[in-house]
Formats: sequence, C-alpha cells, structure tokens
Amino acid sequence: MDPETRPPSQPTQAKPTSPLPPGYARIDREHPIGGQMSDIVQGLFTRTRLPWLLQHHSQVAVLAIFSFINGCISIGLMSILAVITGSPFIFPSLGPTAFLFFYTPTAPSASPRNTLVGHAVGALAGYLSLIITGLTTAGPALSVGVTWPRVFAAALSLGLTAGVMVLLKSPHPPAGATTLIVSLGILKEPWQLLLLMIAVLLLTLQAIAINRLAGIPYPLWSPLRNPPADLGKGT
Repeated sequence: MDPETRPPSQPTQAKPTSPLPPGYARIDREHPIGGQMSDIVQGLFTRTRLPWLLQHHSQVAVLAIFSFINGCISIGLMSILAVITGSPFIFPSLGPTAFLFFYTPTAPSASPRNTLVGHAVGALAGYLSLIITGLTTAGPALSVGVTWPRVFAAALSLGLTAGVMVLLKSPHPPAGATTLIVSLGILKEPWQLLLLMIAVLLLTLQAIAINRLAGIPYPLWSPLRNPPADLGKGT
C-alpha cells in the first residue's frame, strides 16, 4: 500500500496500571465464580509451600472445599466457645459475615470497621425498637407469633440499621440479619448483645489472620481506599 494512501494509524492507548500491590496474586479470570477465594487459596498454598497444588488453586472444586473447611472452622470455633462458656456465641448473622470475609475480603463491606460498626448498629437498633414497642419482656416471635407491635419493631429496626449505616459510611449487609434477630426477640438481653459483638470481633480477628497470611491486602480497620475492584470479574 502506498504510504500516501495508507490510513492514519490509531493512537495507542496506555494500558491501565494494576491497582494491586507488588507480589499480590491476581485471581484466575477463567474461574470468576470464586470471588477472591482463589487469591486466598493461592496465597495459603504458597505460604505452606505446596507448589504442586498451585495449579489447582482456582478450580471450582478446590474453592468449594476451601469454603467448606473455612466455614466449619469459623463457626466451629464459636461453637467450642459456646460449649466451654455455656453462652450463645453462635448467631445466624455470623454466617454471611464469614462468607464476605473470605469471598470478597477487599470489599468495603468486609472491612473490620464496617463489620463491627454494622453489627453494633444492628444490635442497638433492634434493641431500641423493642424498647419503643414495649417488647423487651415479650417472648420471641418464633414461639409466640407475630403481632402488630412486632411488625413495627422489625420494620423500624431494619430501617434504622440501613439508615445509620449509610450515615456512618459503614454498610455491612449481614447487620440487617443481626437487627432482625434482636427485634424479633430471638436475642433481647443486653448481655446477649454483648456476646454477639464479642463473637463478631473474634470472627474479624480470624479474617485478619487468614487473609494476611495468604498475602491479601486486608485492612486492619478502614476499607482500602483503592480496592482491587477488578478481582473476581471475568474478562
């Protein structure tokens, strides 16, 4: 082709720089179903010096097994504490929190600040709704049934939780379950709410330990300012 008739070449665009810190393991984009668990598993295999497992770290079966084992450990530790102390350290809202910790650990909602603040807001909002509706001495809705005051308490608690979390810039979806646990009367004593927060703190410490061990840039308190948002997404 004659140089004079050759169409002008398009200017090359600079490739975006990766937001990941040096040495951070990127998820295998061929297996986006695993969220960031692939990175955690890869980091743990590297730390434990199991190179022969690294080639399988992003396979769905491996991620499912890791999720199963980690879930058993997370709630198992709480169960052991419950048996030793005779106190209810196991709460339904801990399940989704644990899943966030190890599925999308760098997401703002999974940070320690959002987790602790979110659950605290949910517990306080639930208890406040019981005080307003006069249900602090009533039995749980699961056993005595749902009444109109209970309906108002549940709606008020969830609305307060959502609104206050937004105001505090600390959204944590599992806190919605926490506030309903309280407003429905499943947990209603102040000492039970304190135990709930201790359980949340222990689970958060486990998340810090495992994610940091795996090399994940998991925050110690506030969410990451520039989280690697491209992780866990397909190409």
